Amino acid sequence: MAGRNTPGTYRFDQRLGKGLPRGQRIQRIATLAQEADVHIDVSVSEEACPLNLAPTASTTAVLAMGDALATALLEARGFTSEDFARAHPGGALGRKLLLHVSDVMRRGDDLPRVPVDGTIEQGLVEMSRKGLGMTAVVDAAGGLAGVFTDGDLRRALDRGIDLRGSTMHAAMTVNPRSITPGELAAEAVNRMQEHRITALLVVDTQGQLVGALNIHDLLRAGVV
Repeated sequence: MAGRNTPGTYRFDQRLGKGLPRGQRIQRIATLAQEADVHIDVSVSEEACPLNLAPTASTTAVLAMGDALATALLEARGFTSEDFARAHPGGALGRKLLLHVSDVMRRGDDLPRVPVDGTIEQGLVEMSRKGLGMTAVVDAAGGLAGVFTDGDLRRALDRGIDLRGSTMHAAMTVNPRSITPGELAAEAVNRMQEHRITALLVVDTQGQLVGALNIHDLLRAGVV
């Protein structure tokens, strides 16, 4: 730190810098340091600049000390990634740690669903209308019974199933991958990657269908 002489003017203390070349004179005790409870000396004996004039090694030392102090303070105060996200809600970390599935999922009329006793043709129409590449299959009580995807359609065609006469029960996938609305949207990304899928159904704790989302919804929300 440089000693303060007048407002906006700084100088080297000639006594404390005695014996060093002009460009290396270091003031170890400055006005601000004298007023501080703790003074940490991060001075360097020589700059990396060939002329030993431009701040190079000294600025790196200050940056390193700043990072060390910040890290120590984080640990001392028990500062978590959630705390960081709350302080930076608009950043990428904030979106990953604050956005929940309920903030991103589709619901209501945007949610693709067909009854378990509906025809495969009805499922195809619902898939086309809602644009998620799949549709949920629900029972009479609204519980999730299965899912019907593009892959299920291909398998149904391979098996020669009558798309107009057969019900969803004959072609759907039972026990589909799902997530709850209270989980983080970032967890939806992890689950899709883990199971190599591009969409998830959202169910409540009673297994009732409440929403759906795909990878494009997460991209638009900035989670990916």
